[in-house]
Amino acid sequence: MNTIRYEQAVEYISRIPKFTKKNEAGNTIELLRRLSHPEREFRVIHIAGTNGKGSVCAFLESIFRKAGYRTGLFTSPHLVRINERFQTDRTPVSDEDFLEAFLHVMRAVEEMMADGYAHPTYFEFLFAAGMWYFREQKIDILLCETGLGGRLDATNTIEKPILSVITSISLDHTEYLGDTVPEIAAEKAGIIKRGVPVVYDASDPGAAEVIRERAQQTGSEAIAWCPEMSVITDRTDRSVKFRITAPYFDDVNVCVPFAADYQAANASIAMIAAGTVSRMDDPLVKEHPVSLPDILAGIAETRWSGRMEEILKDVILDGAHNEDGIRQFLKTAERIAEKRPVSLLFSAVADKKWKEMIGRICRSVHFQSVTVTSVGGSRQIAAQELAGEFRRHAGCPVYAFEDVKSAFRQARRVQKDSVLLCCGSLYLAGAVEEEINNAEL
Repeated sequence: MNTIRYEQAVEYISRIPKFTKKNEAGNTIELLRRLSHPEREFRVIHIAGTNGKGSVCAFLESIFRKAGYRTGLFTSPHLVRINERFQTDRTPVSDEDFLEAFLHVMRAVEEMMADGYAHPTYFEFLFAAGMWYFREQKIDILLCETGLGGRLDATNTIEKPILSVITSISLDHTEYLGDTVPEIAAEKAGIIKRGVPVVYDASDPGAAEVIRERAQQTGSEAIAWCPEMSVITDRTDRSVKFRITAPYFDDVNVCVPFAADYQAANASIAMIAAGTVSRMDDPLVKEHPVSLPDILAGIAETRWSGRMEEILKDVILDGAHNEDGIRQFLKTAERIAEKRPVSLLFSAVADKKWKEMIGRICRSVHFQSVTVTSVGGSRQIAAQELAGEFRRHAGCPVYAFEDVKSAFRQARRVQKDSVLLCCGSLYLAGAVEEEINNAEL
């Protein structure tokens, strides 16, 4: 095992879904126990939600790093490399450190299986490896994003976070989480721990009621963000400015370095979360107080790939892949289309409502051209099938390529003076980012 290479470790992890299934929380707890509970060695802010949880993690990481904390960031999925999932002070884990974490977890897994425990799932394995790595890095605070849901998620084995955060709730992964927003909210609210405050998005009344009830049951302070607390005052193709009047903030002007309105909501939730932490009776917080200038600078300097990101001039990349994500994406797309022609690069995976997505996109925005491609491995949809649906609705030239490289090059060739919008799947966002990183375009 000690002669294994980084590439072999990644390949082993990538094959885990082929020989395991979702486990009870006790399996994850046992794995953490055999690693001497690394997750207990630092403060944790635990973040769940349908959309926006990764962005809130990124905003908070930037804020706390600005305030002098050594930060850890645990997020999923990765866009290009698996190392993106573990970051210290915004730097992804090195191949060498990833391999070391893998080897330590693998030894614990082999011991567990010899004692009759199940092999951890793909996400459990990475979660354990991340916790081991963050302990070795001696981080101060971890911004920890749930994988799927919350109540049954491997990350929910963290016993005592200092704060829970729940971002916007909408219909997604209904086959696992429930068919209604309140049902999904109940799964997300499962991360709330007894006596631990929760900051939450209260824009959906049904979801907000479920979260408040859970907070009351656990004796946890519930701190809401409502849409009327944040008023957008200016927009450009690269940023949004807003004014926030909310808990801890009285008429404060904020600049978010993203073009999408929804990032004002995510930044607001992150600000309230940081404000909540800044008032805690905690020796680390007293040593590193989180000031308003830290918060504003942290927000302004946040970087988060694939979320309405201008990755090249006039090329905007967004990972929108569910109903609410597409709705938010279209708000920005419509605003851009009022001033500039727009073209589209699109893909989706089979377990999303992709026909409805395409219909809604085409009803909302007129495109100069559309290019489609196929992503997602076993969940992929043939590019020609996607193209057929666009040809029914789009009223513009539609091009289809099975591989992302050819599709992106074609989209750039026919882009002309338009803004190229790329959306429909995080797989697409990752593949486009990788292509840009690897090619001279």
